[in-house]
Amino acid sequence: MQGLLAFSRVVDAVNRYLGKWTAWLVVVAVIVSAANATVRKVFDTSSNAWLELQWYLFAIVFMICASWTLLANEHIRIDIVNSMFSKRARNWVDIFGHIVFLFPFCLIMIITGWPFFTASFRVNEVSTNAGGLLVWPIKFLVPFAFLLLLFQGISELIKRIGILRGLMEDPHEHRGHHPAVVEVNEIIKVIEKR
Repeated sequence: MQGLLAFSRVVDAVNRYLGKWTAWLVVVAVIVSAANATVRKVFDTSSNAWLELQWYLFAIVFMICASWTLLANEHIRIDIVNSMFSKRARNWVDIFGHIVFLFPFCLIMIITGWPFFTASFRVNEVSTNAGGLLVWPIKFLVPFAFLLLLFQGISELIKRIGILRGLMEDPHEHRGHHPAVVEVNEIIKVIEKR
């Protein structure tokens, strides 16, 4: 199990590094968007390449940062219901969710995304918009990002099993709850006092 936990730490480090650096592309996208809007208004000209670059940058951030978001335990879930479970039950729910939902979905996206990318790469696909960008690099993001997400899911599964076996502390245990969960817990306490 120690070897699997070491593997998990490597996956976590890679996804944390990629996520933190990729997140900076939001700033680049904002600059490109502002510059494009300024040029369009001031000089009455525009370029499809600049518009597509904005979309590409946001797509890169969304796709690559998904695994970092999973690592940070920030994916959307029903926190109100989840907070009512014991820590052990939450770990089992995570294990079930990863195996039954996350892994199959990632595998489907990788398996179907790879031919989607390779077909585009073979013909050196370019946007159908005049002056548009190459399309195949952004299509590569689909299998690549879901591969990163799959590995992060495996890492999270390893950690959940390690926590259940008492081999490690829960890295998210002391982070607190989201504000809505805190409010619901306060309401429950008030109701229980009556």
